[in-house]
Parts: sequence; C-alpha cells; structure tokens
Amino acid sequence: MAFASLLEHVGGMGRFQVLSVLLLSLPVLMMASHNLLQNFTAATSEHRCRPRPGANASGLDPEALLRVWVPRGERCRRFVTPQWWLLEANGSEPTNSSWPETEPCGDGWSYDRSVFTSTIITEWDLVCSSRGLKQLAQSLYMAGVLVGGVFGGLSDRFGRRSVLTWCYLQMAAMGTCSSFAPTFSVYCLFRFLTGMAFSGIVLNSVSLSLEWMPMHMRALVGTFMGYCYTAGQFLLAGVAFAVPDWRQLQLVVSLPFFGFFLYSWWLTESARWLVMVGRSHQALRELQKVARINGKKEEGDKLDIETLRSHMEKEMTSSKTRHTVADLVRTPVLRRISFCLCFVWFSTSFAYYGLAMDLQNFEFNIYVIQLIFGAVDIPAKLVSILTITYVGRRFTQAAALILAGLAILANVLVPRGET
Repeated sequence: MAFASLLEHVGGMGRFQVLSVLLLSLPVLMMASHNLLQNFTAATSEHRCRPRPGANASGLDPEALLRVWVPRGERCRRFVTPQWWLLEANGSEPTNSSWPETEPCGDGWSYDRSVFTSTIITEWDLVCSSRGLKQLAQSLYMAGVLVGGVFGGLSDRFGRRSVLTWCYLQMAAMGTCSSFAPTFSVYCLFRFLTGMAFSGIVLNSVSLSLEWMPMHMRALVGTFMGYCYTAGQFLLAGVAFAVPDWRQLQLVVSLPFFGFFLYSWWLTESARWLVMVGRSHQALRELQKVARINGKKEEGDKLDIETLRSHMEKEMTSSKTRHTVADLVRTPVLRRISFCLCFVWFSTSFAYYGLAMDLQNFEFNIYVIQLIFGAVDIPAKLVSILTITYVGRRFTQAAALILAGLAILANVLVPRGET
C-alpha cells in the first residue's frame, strides 16, 4: 500500500487524524435523528371522529357527546344521527332495531395529544383511509437514501470534501424546509432530498476519514463512527421526549448541520484522491500540512512531487482502468459473490428498518423502545468486531443472520400483550 507508507511518513495516527475523525463523527451523531425521526414526527395518536358542527346544542359533557355520536372503539366512522338511547343507564341496543347507520368522518378527527402535541398525522389527518400515506412518506425518504448513492460516484469526480460539504448543506436546508412544509406533498419532497443527503454524508464521511487513516487503525475508526450513530439513537430519544411538536423537533435536528457545513470548509481533502485525479501539487501541500499538525514538519518538508509520484505509481496506474457495474457479474465467481452480498444487504436492511422505523408496533413506551434499540447496538458492535478479528468475516456474517432470523421468528410466537 504505497499511500499507507506516505501516511506513516507524515505521522501515522497523529493529532490530525484524531481531530479529523472527531469532526467527521459529530454529524454522524446526528444522523440517527434524521434516519429514525419519523418514529416521532409521524407517531399515530388515539383518534376518533369529530361530531357534526353544532352537535352539542344540548350542552352535553364531552364523554356523553362522544357516546351519542361515535360508536364505542370506532376510529373512522360516526353515527349519522345522535343515538340518545346510548345515554340510558344500561346503554343497551334496542332489540327491535338494527345497528344505527354510520358514515365516514366528514369533519375531521379529534386526537389524544397527551404524548405528542403535534405530528404529521394529526396535522394532515393521515388516518383511516389516508393511513397509508404515513408509510409513503417513509418510503420516499428511503428512496432518497437509495438515489443518494450517486454522491459516491460524484465524490470520485469532484472530491470527498466538496461533495460532503454539499451534502451537509442539503441536509440542513432540506431538513429545515421540512419543518416549514405547508402540505404533505411538499413535506415528502423535502424528505426525499434529505434521504439523498443522508447517503452522501455516510459515504463520504467514511471515505474521507479512512483514506487518512493507517491501515491498522481503520477497523477501530470505523467502529468508533458506528458507535457515534448508536449514541445518536439515545440522543434522538431524549430530544424527541423534550420536543413533542413535530415541526420544532424537525428543526432542532436539522439546524446543527448548518454548523457542520461551515466547519467542513476547513476539512482536508483526501490526498490519495488528489493524486489519483492528477492534482499532485495540491496533494503534496495537504500532506505537508498534515505533517505539521502531527509534529512532523521536517519529514513533510522532505517530500516532493517525485517522491509522491514514485510512491503512488502503482495506484495511479490501476486507477486508469475503468470499471462498471457489469464487472460485478462478468465471471461466475463474481456473480456469486455479488448476488450473495446484495441478498444479505437486502435482507438485513429489510429486517432492521422494518423494526426500527415503526417502533409503535411494539405497543410499549416509544421513548424506552428507542433507547433499547440504541443499547442493543453497543454489545452487538463489540461482539462483531471481536469475532471478525479472531474468527473471520463469513462466520460472523452467517451467525449474525441466523441469530437475527431466529429472534424475529421467536417474537412472532410471543402472545400479544406480553411483548
């Protein structure tokens, strides 16, 4: 690894690397707040139909008004006419009549606001016949995450830092705009663009941090950044509990990215990428800057263009070979590996996001469930890195998939009400 030897020459794992990882990890801390945000901004509250305007002309108390206008336990329909007989002592249905006629909620819904004062559900009435729109909003966000993979290719052309800076700005701007969205359609558009920015930040944060890391530190740095995302899940639970209004919550988790955007201008571009695209003089300046920060100024001053190019000659030659997606299926071995990896990623994401993005289905305190999901990550990441190091990747991957599958199947067998 030619570039690895250059990194050792300018200090290896020094002050620059530590500072760089910390600056790149702060946004990762906030990433969970956007990725899992809709658990709270789109939480479904208890709701029922509103009675017709002027229905309480007789001055009934709220409980009595509810009894005569809304069938018990019904969320999506109301009586066409008030059923005064339900106010009788026994409240039993007359034996000589069928169940009274009902109609859809033509005047909106009343919501229980004891936990969430406002959500996109309560604001745009995404219940009953419109309840599928809640999943649509989350699906469009995930579609943005998928499309955001284009930022990985753009970083190869325009640089890791430049694309990362843009993604910080896009995340900040689109997240803030989401909090002021006047309609559900506009909200979905901004969430789609937020999902794109999420992918760009993840891809380029990892690339920029690891390309400045010595080989022996990359696994540790990757694990540390993963734990930052885990800590973000704890942070999300606390912030969501403190800010029960969805617009305010959306704004609170978006504004920090304006700060990340500002300081990202001082991040150092990947010297390896600079050499690969023929900007060797700028790469040399960046390496010398890193050497100064790491206390290796003399070693940095000894570097010159010829030394840089001689170290990177093999990598520069290999970079001239262009690869496409077709290369992943060109040979039987690559086809098998590509298919297996795609299937594993699909299965893992399908199961994880299916659980993590609808925490209300657990029918438990949503804030506690969010904390539990974050807490599970702590031993999981630790065990994973240990087994990968000492046992191997294939065994770790297979064991994790089997364990996850058995746990999900076992949960199906748990009696409802005892989860």
